[in-house]
Amino acid sequence: MNNVQYLEMFMLRARDQAQPANALVPPVVRRLSYAPLQTGEKYLIGALLVLTLTALLAPTMPAAAWHIPHFVDSRTFLGVPNAGDVLSNLAFLAMGVWGSERLRARHDAPVGANWFFVGLILTCLGSGFYHLDPDVPQRLIADRLGMAVAFAGFLGIAASERTSTRAGETVLVLAMVAGLLAAWVARENLTPWVVVQFGGMALAVGLALTRPRPGALGVPLGGVIVFYVLAKLFELGDVTVFEATGHMVSGHTLKHLAAALAAWPVIRALGSRPCTHQAAGRRLMSA
Repeated sequence: MNNVQYLEMFMLRARDQAQPANALVPPVVRRLSYAPLQTGEKYLIGALLVLTLTALLAPTMPAAAWHIPHFVDSRTFLGVPNAGDVLSNLAFLAMGVWGSERLRARHDAPVGANWFFVGLILTCLGSGFYHLDPDVPQRLIADRLGMAVAFAGFLGIAASERTSTRAGETVLVLAMVAGLLAAWVARENLTPWVVVQFGGMALAVGLALTRPRPGALGVPLGGVIVFYVLAKLFELGDVTVFEATGHMVSGHTLKHLAAALAAWPVIRALGSRPCTHQAAGRRLMSA
């Protein structure tokens, strides 16, 4: 074989080897392309824009002018001051750990579920730290930071359950950033925090009124919202509940318990049916 024939054979082999590689190009391009926005995603973007503009353009609500609540139950128990409001935060820890354990057995959990339970654990730490000495306003930041993480996780769950996985991921990131920034800015301006908390819950209510998307886990968003509203009512009736129960328990203590129970609908949904691969494994073992 002369040099010319050898060169021609080498070029043919190189062309044949390049064809399979070129065949992979179209799938890669398709994978990098973005699917058009769904109708629900467009509405969600519009709602997020409205909330963002409201947080940025609404009048400033100075934190110094905001009434700092005086919690009625200041009794000490086992050396813990304000024991009712401090120890009731353990309910957040219990629900957060329980939910995290449920997540370990599943691979089809909605977007944000892990952050939701992590946020509950952080809320236990932050709220407990705050209620040890609630007269120090700086401690309130720790309380709000944990709440912001849990709230972002819940909004991620709601968006992924009712709109799309892509929407859930987007809402989770945006709500996380907005919530953490609002909690920090609330030292001087409470407006962003109010928008994040109440505007975000209004968004969750809107999502709860829509049908779950195909393939969703089926988290009952309405149940979470009911416990949230109940917690707010207990918070407003701190003194009323304390007097009505003969000083046994305060409304704020019950607020913590009700807010922690808001995780129950999510945990229940996570245990409603096994993962597909687990169900298949059980069928094979029983065969």
